[in-house]
Amino acid sequence: MSPAAAPDAQALHRAMTIIDCACPLAARPEHLGLYVEGGFSTIAPTVGSTQSARDTMRALGAWLAAVRQRDDVVLVRTAADIATAKALGKLGLILHFQGTEPFEDSVDLVDAWAAMGIRMVQIAYNARSRAGDGCEEPNDAGLSRFGRDLVKRLADCRVVLDLSHTGYRTVMEAIDASPRTPVISHANAHALRQHPRNVRDDQIKAIARRGGLVGVVGYPAFVTGGQQPTLDQLIDHIAHIAAVGGIDHVGLGIDYFWAQEPLMPLAEAQATYRQFVAQGSWDTANYPPPPWRYPTGIETPASLVNLTRRLLERGFSAENTAKVMGGNWLRVFREVWGG
Repeated sequence: MSPAAAPDAQALHRAMTIIDCACPLAARPEHLGLYVEGGFSTIAPTVGSTQSARDTMRALGAWLAAVRQRDDVVLVRTAADIATAKALGKLGLILHFQGTEPFEDSVDLVDAWAAMGIRMVQIAYNARSRAGDGCEEPNDAGLSRFGRDLVKRLADCRVVLDLSHTGYRTVMEAIDASPRTPVISHANAHALRQHPRNVRDDQIKAIARRGGLVGVVGYPAFVTGGQQPTLDQLIDHIAHIAAVGGIDHVGLGIDYFWAQEPLMPLAEAQATYRQFVAQGSWDTANYPPPPWRYPTGIETPASLVNLTRRLLERGFSAENTAKVMGGNWLRVFREVWGG
């Protein structure tokens, strides 16, 4: 393609529906403006992960109050809400659990959380959960009986099943057990970076066969393991997942984090790291200490246009770039949520 025929990256970026489904950074409301500046249409803040139902209720209540009080966000319950947010120039919010502790021992709580706005649920966070094993467990026992009931109830309630942070066997069994389209919201290609948080080619193929997708992550340990990946190294993961599973089965789950550079001073980030390790969420063998520097050019959500630009420069068509940046997520949501 000649330079004269190349799509205008800025114009395409503004026109696309851009969706990122791993957004722990958004748990700090002061950072929502970075997503707006970066042109995001809809993001998925982490509301609960390893918290009890009571603590999660408090967190969810705060989110719902914030949505009511602000005029610049839209709570997303259906795919149509994403289009509405885009049309109004507002930021769509998909409320996301990264773990099943908020369900405690009752699948009936799926109905309750869904009614209150939870639209995506991850069934493990590195360690063993009541539903199944996380990716850091030394022995992956697969999906539990409770987990099978939970997967079915999530489907009944049209909540997206997320298999990030989950052990290999548990992932594969959950894909088979799910009546609806499953996803891996944030992981990279294990073939390019051998890390327990990344997904193998047969997992990519299994997700693609069910119509789902894998969202690529900017967290440096999952891209290359170096101090700061390049943008091309991140795009290599996009290209690999697309080559293995098809271009319709890769999206964004960048996983911007409040303790990353340049958003938190190093001393505070180190304290945050020690807390995650102490509570058993992170294994030091898999999660290196800060500083955490996201890929060059997209160090924060504010500069995401550089990803659009580089995808085009790497030979992705405008149509396929739009799929990666959010179109594939929108398709999955239409399939699972309707609307």
